[in-house]
Amino acid sequence: MVVCVLSKRRKTKTALAKLPTPVQVVERRIYMIRGQKVMLDADLAELYQVPTKRVNEQVQRNPGRFPKDFMFRLSDAEAENLKSQIATSSWGGRRNLPYAFTEHGVAMLSAVLASERAVKMSVLIIRAFVKMRELLASHKDLAIRVERIEDLQKRQTSVITILADEIGELKAIPPPKPKRSIGFPRHG
Repeated sequence: MVVCVLSKRRKTKTALAKLPTPVQVVERRIYMIRGQKVMLDADLAELYQVPTKRVNEQVQRNPGRFPKDFMFRLSDAEAENLKSQIATSSWGGRRNLPYAFTEHGVAMLSAVLASERAVKMSVLIIRAFVKMRELLASHKDLAIRVERIEDLQKRQTSVITILADEIGELKAIPPPKPKRSIGFPRHG
């Protein structure tokens, strides 16, 4: 996963340095892993314009600043899954599994790196996390509304079904028996 992305990063690093990074670029680098929105160390390193090993050095030098709810290392299976989603080549690679940083971990990382670029990018990244949180919240509201509409439709459907059944029962009632003639029968 990171291998192919890294080769592309080297080519675009100078272009990235010249252009301001829009929130959408950051949003594309936020992944959902273990039920949390996270960014990978290589993506953060690219945004901060430092080598990935520098990011990892700072994490190792400051372990108290990165508790498990701020950052975690991906498992082999998670890394493989991520590789297959990003469609990377088979050459090269990393020696260690990537770190995944939560929103709080990103903020802490920018404080540890302490460069002007890291601070600016941290603000942009936090805004992307907030935007995604708002988007997810609006989707929850939408999901609740859809669920209410579906419940209403189910109730309406059940009323229609009941009426259709009753009409069907009325149709199934045998026709009334022929009325008996009043009077004397005719013999013929």
